Amino acid sequence: MKTDILAFGVHPDDVELSCSGTLIKHIELGKTVGIIDLTQGELGTRGTAEIRMKEAAAAKKIMGVTYRENLNMADGFFLNDADHQLKIIEVIRKYQPEIVICNAIEDRHPDHGRSSKLVSEACFYSGLTKIESFFNDKLQHAWRPKAVYHYIQDRFIHPDFVVDVSAQAEKKREAIMAYSSQFYDPKSNEPETPISSKEFLETLYSKMSLWGRAINVKYAEGFTVERYLGVENLFDLK
Repeated sequence: MKTDILAFGVHPDDVELSCSGTLIKHIELGKTVGIIDLTQGELGTRGTAEIRMKEAAAAKKIMGVTYRENLNMADGFFLNDADHQLKIIEVIRKYQPEIVICNAIEDRHPDHGRSSKLVSEACFYSGLTKIESFFNDKLQHAWRPKAVYHYIQDRFIHPDFVVDVSAQAEKKREAIMAYSSQFYDPKSNEPETPISSKEFLETLYSKMSLWGRAINVKYAEGFTVERYLGVENLFDLK
């Protein structure tokens, strides 16, 4: 299935928190969007892996993405090695995305930066014809995305560009709150975590507001790049 944008998250909810507004916006523009979760987030303090899978399915429906897969890597203990690289390469060659979006280059959670490097390197290796991978016992063709962008998560990283998601901000909030086991719920008896407080979501939207103000809109999401961005002319810039 040819895909316009393929978004990776090491944990279910990474994508919703960081770039779901951008994904929703491109879906509304008619683009094909998919999500790949590397793990089930089974080490999370609140909830269970089974609950997270149900929440991820609900968030997928809210966002309107075409497909969502989980690679069932070990939360906290996956490696950036040949076996894990090949799992990513198989997915990239299967869906042939034009653009890949993945975790922040560094963050409070060590899985985020490690996932970022794993996916980014796999995107490069996926374009090498001498690396063989298979899907349904058939040899896959080499494929390299045109661009890899990194969303920004807990740590404040200066973005290389931002995307206006003012019109998608409420649907983004709905997708985030599909993870009721993880985020603010005054009725929950689960232990408090750094992401379960009401202030966490307020901080998230404050960051979006700060980036939005820079381009004279209400909300924006920030991204970093691995190479220079190019534009046809200066008037394409907001």
